[in-house]
Amino acid sequence: MAQAKRYVLRLFISLKFVTANVVDRQSGRVVVTASSVERPLRDGLECGRACNAKAAAAVGEVLAMRLRVDGLAREPIHANADKEIEKKGFKNRTKVWAILNALRTHGVNLRLDDDGDHRRHV
Repeated sequence: MAQAKRYVLRLFISLKFVTANVVDRQSGRVVVTASSVERPLRDGLECGRACNAKAAAAVGEVLAMRLRVDGLAREPIHANADKEIEKKGFKNRTKVWAILNALRTHGVNLRLDDDGDHRRHV
């Protein structure tokens, strides 16, 4: 059963930065990460005091690219959008969905574990 949800997406959203990690639940380690804290991303974005959905989408794109490079893009990556939104607060809904949509758009095998309710947000 642990194999069914081996890779899980975890998001960390603050007022200034967005970080997305893919965690291997078997080993408990972060296998791929992307963050708006990284200099190349930070310099290319205009986050100012608050990181916006555009920055979150860029983090999603970089994460997707790194997943492809590591050969994990075809592996099912599980995410629970409702849980991430609850955890981050309603104001971060657009940032959470920007990351998820960027991952999907760039070919990541993203599996949403939110009872099929995600379609109304896309």
